[in-house]
Formats: sequence, structure tokens, C-alpha cells
Amino acid sequence: MNDIVSLNAVALSEAIQARDVSCVEVMHAYLAQVDRFNPQVNAIVAMQDRDALIAEARQRDEQLARGESCGPLHGFPQAPKDILPVAGMVTTKGSPIFAGDITQTDAIVFERMRRAGAVFIGRTNSPEFGLGGHTYNPVYGTTRNAFDPSRSAGGSSGGAAVAVALRMLPFADGSDMMGSLRTPAAFNNVFGFRTSPGCVPYAPSDDVFFQQFSVVGPIARTVEDLGLLLSTQAGFDARAPLSRRSDRPADFAHAFDHDMRGTRIGWLGDLGGHLAMEAGLLETCASALRHFEAADCVVEPAEVNFDFDRLWQAWLNLRSFSFAGNNAPLYRDDAKRAKLKPEAVWEIERGLRLSGEDVSRAARDRSSWYQTLNALFTRFDFLVMPATQVFPFDATLDWPHAIGDREMDTYHRWMEVVIAATMASLPALCAPAGFGANGLPAGVQIIGPAQMDLAVLQMGLAYDRASGYSRTHSPLL
Repeated sequence: MNDIVSLNAVALSEAIQARDVSCVEVMHAYLAQVDRFNPQVNAIVAMQDRDALIAEARQRDEQLARGESCGPLHGFPQAPKDILPVAGMVTTKGSPIFAGDITQTDAIVFERMRRAGAVFIGRTNSPEFGLGGHTYNPVYGTTRNAFDPSRSAGGSSGGAAVAVALRMLPFADGSDMMGSLRTPAAFNNVFGFRTSPGCVPYAPSDDVFFQQFSVVGPIARTVEDLGLLLSTQAGFDARAPLSRRSDRPADFAHAFDHDMRGTRIGWLGDLGGHLAMEAGLLETCASALRHFEAADCVVEPAEVNFDFDRLWQAWLNLRSFSFAGNNAPLYRDDAKRAKLKPEAVWEIERGLRLSGEDVSRAARDRSSWYQTLNALFTRFDFLVMPATQVFPFDATLDWPHAIGDREMDTYHRWMEVVIAATMASLPALCAPAGFGANGLPAGVQIIGPAQMDLAVLQMGLAYDRASGYSRTHSPLL
């Protein structure tokens, strides 16, 4: 690796601000890394004109020469995930329905990243509409794992995680409804942070009041880098009425060192055998618990008394209801419906069959689940569980149809482990948990109480310093 891309994002930002490296040099270094690795993994798509990118980087250098800095992302190459809109760039959502569509507005998160000095070099690849934990679509194809390109990158922020792991980007944005930041982070040995709803404004959106499942957050190689990007993403915006005024975004970049001695960790494991787990994965994640103890935390088993089938049914109904509400017009158009992948059609048809009573019951079950976990936080400061139920799988598959001898009854049942945090609206950090006997990465989720985003990152930093797993790089590097 060249010296520039070997820097973590915090160090890179400091070097740019000090003018130890120029923005043009940074752009050349990252574009060279894209040239080297992207043909193997297909993480960054819709690349922008190279001369225009160099010219924009040169403008950033001219600003610094005048004593003007846009902010901590000044001159940073970035590639917004291809789900939310970016002004002047294609936003396909991985769907042939929108292939070639140039959007005219920035999502708030991209508006903020652009204002902080980022230069958008392309988009990171995502599955169609972000559905499923495996990044492939008919527009751009399959994104492949940073540690083994024959394997899945995870999803839906698969392109982002691979680009970060292979240092094609200093860090990246992603979004998460059903593990879309956490699954690819686990599969590629990086950090992915599902923020609390409202931490980062999710807009523009037609359902700014109902939007409570999908969140935006960062993917990075270090916890400090997560905080740097989150410090630009977070904070209230009146266009997103559920975003939070109480947050101090700058704290995410500076308030990390915290004494975690005596912190109580509850190990959820596989929820008492409810979750199907690939052989060796649960043991790999359980082995990582010793690093919490090395950070002077107290780790104990945490038992959850809840009907997990009831929780899954509530999740299915709320997810289908939400997806159908947003995408039913596509389904009702014969030409567009023919371009939808089967999983999208399945979600819409399920959602359209639901009654108001079905949705209300699911919402009540979700509330009961939150109260169950909230009660656990009287005993524990954080809850920990695996981030995935499988190691990275064959990239030519659509999704794992079985885990061991247990058949998966839906296209996303193999990701059930991530709904615990989503259904309770809790912040969850996926942190590297080592490697299985197959040499493939694993991850654990560190789940915190409601709106305790900064505390989760502080715990993640203490764990990472003790474990060192994140310092294992891809063999491709």
C-alpha cells in the first residue's frame, strides 16, 4: 500500500489540514487503489470522470491555500451508497427500473458529507432496493468479499464495506434496516455502526414520520474513524422531524477515551438455541468475549424470556408493510413489476395482504420486545451477540437456503440475528471477532441502551484495543 491509503481516516484528515499531503495526491492515491482492486471485487460503481475528480481535488487544495477548510472530510474521496439520492449522480437502488436515473437532490447525510469537504468519486454497490444480505443486482452485478473474492461481501452496504477493507475509501456511509451495516462489516473484518433512529437524519423521504427501521451510519476500519464520519452525519435537521436535537455531533469525533472497567456485558449468544448457526461461528464469537474481560468488563450469560417466533412474525409484518407502502406503485405497473426481483415481489404482496389489525399487533409485539430488552439493561450495560449466523458464503448463491440441517423459510431468515437491535430501535456496533477455521471473518454486535450511541462506540474502542482483530488486513493487500 502507498503511504496515503495506509493512513486511517483521522490521521488522513489531520495530514490534509496540515497540508502534509495535498488533496490531489490523496485523490490520485485512492484512484490508484480503486484501479488495483475494484476489478476483482466490484465494490464501487458509477465511477465519475477522473479528470473532473482531479480538478475538484485541486479546488480543495486552493481552498486550503487561502486558509479555507470545508471541514474534517476536506478532500476525502467518498462513494455514497447507491440507495439514497445524490445530486447529479445516478441513483439506481440496484434496480433496472432506475438504471440511468440521475437524481437532483442530496440526501441530508450526503449534503452534510459534501459540505464537510468530501469529493464523490462514484457509488458503492447495493442489492436491489437494499433487500437481502448479499450484494448483487442486475445493474452492476455482484460485489465480492475483501478477504476471499469467491465469497459474498454481505449486504446491503456490501460495496461500502469492501471498499473500506481494501482501502479504496478512507471510510464510507451505509444504511441499515436488517443488518445492512452490520452483516458486511462482519464479512469484511471492519466496523459497521447501526445508529439509533434519529441520530442521523433520514431524508428526503416520503415517510419522515413512519421511517423508524432504516438508519444511516458509518463503516470504517477503526472506531475513531467511525466517530469522525458520524460527527459530520449526525445532528438535528428540521426536514427530518424525528431527528434528535439533543446530540452533540462533535462528541463522536473526540469523546472516545472512557474508563470501561466494571462494565457489565450480557452475552445473548444464539438466543438459547433459537438461532441456526453455521458450525464454528458461535464458538468464534464466544471466544472473542475474553477481550471484554481483558478490558476489565464483567461478562455473564443473558437469558431473554420472549417468544422469538412472535418477534419474527412481527418483524415480517412490519417490514413487508413498510416496503409495500413505499413500492406498491412499482408492483401495480406491469412493465415495472416484471423488473422486480422475486424477493421484492414477495415483500410487496405480503404487505398488501396485511390488515390494520395485523400491523397494530406487530407494533405492540415490537413494543413488548423493547421493554424486555430495556429490563435487561437494569442488569447489563451492553448486550453482545454474533453479528451473523453464517460465515461469508459462496458469492454465486442468491442467499443461504439452509444453515446446517435447518432450512431457511424466507430469503432473509439466515439474518434473523440482527433483528434484535432493529426491532428495539437500539444502537448496535458490529466489531471484528476474529476468524473461523476456514480463515473467514466473523463479527459481534455490541448493543447499547436506547440512544446511547456514543457509549456503544466507547465500549467498541475498549474492546478493539484489547482484541486487535481489526488490525488483520485482507490478504489481497
